[in-house]
Amino acid sequence: MTSKEIRDLAPNEITTKLREIQDQLVQLRMRKQTGQVEKTHELRTLRKDVARLSTILNEKKRKAVAA
Repeated sequence: MTSKEIRDLAPNEITTKLREIQDQLVQLRMRKQTGQVEKTHELRTLRKDVARLSTILNEKKRKAVAA
């Protein structure tokens, strides 16, 4: 996901998306340990998506508190 797509989402949608991606990341890590992952670059992209989602969610929370 791009940061622009994430900014268009509501905070509750961001949290659900964050949980989904974290679940995918855990499953992918487990599959990597058993040697079933062919596309190891997916781990990096999921980690970056988690970082983007959490950063933008924190920004939105700060704006809500400041307002």
